[in-house]
Amino acid sequence: MRAFAVRMPSGTRYWTVLDEELEVMPAADRFLRHVRFGQDRAESTTKAYAGAVVLYLRWCRCTGRDWRVAAADMGLFMVWLKYVPAEAEDRRVVHGPGTQPVRVERRINKVLTAVRGFLAFAVARDEAPPWVLGQIYDLADSRDLPLEAQGEDARLVYRLRAQHRLHEPETVVDRATDEEVVAMFRACCSARDRVIVLLMARAGLRRGEVAGLRRSDVHLLVDNAGLGCAIEGAHVHVRRRDNSNSAWAKSRRGRAVPLDFVTVQALDQYAIERHQVEAAANSDFLLVNLFRAPLGAPMRPDAINDLVDALVRRAGIPRRITPHMSRHAFASNVRDAGGSRDELQDLLGHASPASSDPYLHPDPSRLREAVERVPTPRLPAGKVGR
Repeated sequence: MRAFAVRMPSGTRYWTVLDEELEVMPAADRFLRHVRFGQDRAESTTKAYAGAVVLYLRWCRCTGRDWRVAAADMGLFMVWLKYVPAEAEDRRVVHGPGTQPVRVERRINKVLTAVRGFLAFAVARDEAPPWVLGQIYDLADSRDLPLEAQGEDARLVYRLRAQHRLHEPETVVDRATDEEVVAMFRACCSARDRVIVLLMARAGLRRGEVAGLRRSDVHLLVDNAGLGCAIEGAHVHVRRRDNSNSAWAKSRRGRAVPLDFVTVQALDQYAIERHQVEAAANSDFLLVNLFRAPLGAPMRPDAINDLVDALVRRAGIPRRITPHMSRHAFASNVRDAGGSRDELQDLLGHASPASSDPYLHPDPSRLREAVERVPTPRLPAGKVGR
């Protein structure tokens, strides 16, 4: 049982599940095609979901359960996820006291989310019995709500809440510091690499958005009317497309992100560097391979991860930095500079203003300034210090 990448005739990719005979598992394939094409989700999402479904099907096989009705023992599946390592997934394993977990709570919850979706889809298609929904969700309807919350049409509405979920320890969402971004920028060996660092740290783009940029998305003029664009000043357009390099813009809504003069200058230098590689001339992708084969091919999102890891080592930064931490740095700097919540929402491409909250990491000096702005009450003489 394994996850497998499928390339459609159009070039679009999604992930499916193969059984022991290397044949497609039909129910899982229908679900994953629905996620990719019916829900318009990213290829990386179907990859993660396929991996989760594989874990569920492996557990069913090694414990002798039918996947259609095994939801009745979902709690045992959670224990299996937590303690059975990957090399022992295909056989029965008994663990004694003191066994260390092999998957953290957040990873287990992500697997459970995908499995619930798979089983609910199977129920909707009559591939699993309806009572399975009651095993994975707490079912309720609008009749137990106050009249004010039921709506004017008073239609009966059903609500679902996942039954199985582990408590996730609160973790601090980290950001790259300005010093770390500068160190990575100085460690770059090419103009292209400097552009990548700046697009993440100075424009807040996700790695998939950076890798998916086309040359036609970059508008660097004061007046871009000649390019058919009414937006003034330097900016890039972030658009969702099915790209041959698997790059994917998470937001369905396109957005234009302004660029500062440092990023514009880096793009100018990169244009000269790119022009020197003849194979790059035929590609409309902004970021292409310039130094290794296949020359001129668009960079993949994973290559950006590799680049950031290399820059961190080269710069001597003593901790791991991810591309997304540069996006967090951009969001925090915008907010520290006085940017409003709705401005940050548009810049980051979030559908809801609340989605931007986890990206905010106020500078400690700003917190102190906020406290010092609070008026000091006038205390009666002789009361201070008692």
